[in-house]
Amino acid sequence: MNSISSLYGLIGFPIDHSFSKKIFDQKFLSQNIIDSQYELFSIENISDLNSILSKNNNLKGLNVTIPHKVSIIPYLDEMDETALAVGAVNTIKIINKDNNKKHLVGFNTDVYGFKQSIKPFLDINHEKALILGNGGAAKAVSWVLNKMGIVCNFVSRNPSKSNELNYKDLNEWVIKSHLLIINTTPLGTYPNIDEFPPIPYEFITENHLLYDLTYNPGETTFLKKGKLAGSQILNGQSMLEIQAEKAWEIWNS
Repeated sequence: MNSISSLYGLIGFPIDHSFSKKIFDQKFLSQNIIDSQYELFSIENISDLNSILSKNNNLKGLNVTIPHKVSIIPYLDEMDETALAVGAVNTIKIINKDNNKKHLVGFNTDVYGFKQSIKPFLDINHEKALILGNGGAAKAVSWVLNKMGIVCNFVSRNPSKSNELNYKDLNEWVIKSHLLIINTTPLGTYPNIDEFPPIPYEFITENHLLYDLTYNPGETTFLKKGKLAGSQILNGQSMLEIQAEKAWEIWNS
């Protein structure tokens, strides 16, 4: 690793399922980038970030995934305008200052990735969205949809706000009045592929669009159930690839 001048990586837990390393390994290979490397840093507690920073002087950038997209914020020296507005960070640019001091700048490339990936699939019927989950990814998704004029309601196990519902509140009227349903939870992610958000799938129609931010497996149980009901389905693979390219742009700007 000492021969690598620029190290990048992903922090989160768990991250064994992640395709991020594969994406950057392929990028470095295809573009003959021989002085860079991308690693997975599995950390359950965000406080372990300090150890990663101190052990890797050549670290230039990090992607951030579940469950640290919000808890990372106190560790940052600066945040860009979008990340501040969203209240979640998934990309960090690391700038080395004097005396080996690292200056951490937070960005949200999920916003760009999600917007670009969903735009071609939206139509005038998608006036209201149900967002399953209320973590960092959900914040980015709702920020994008609100900017597009789509009303968002969240679904979580412990709702605490006026626009949050409990899963047990979901009935035929709620499902049929929200033709866009987005899963931002890790339910169904490899290796727990049999898990799925507990919504009443019997009310899903061919007018629905179901989007799962998960990309491994490519078709989660959530998406399979939507497909069985005739709905349009979309996974998070293109979002991952688009936001990764945006992160690379930020790290090298």
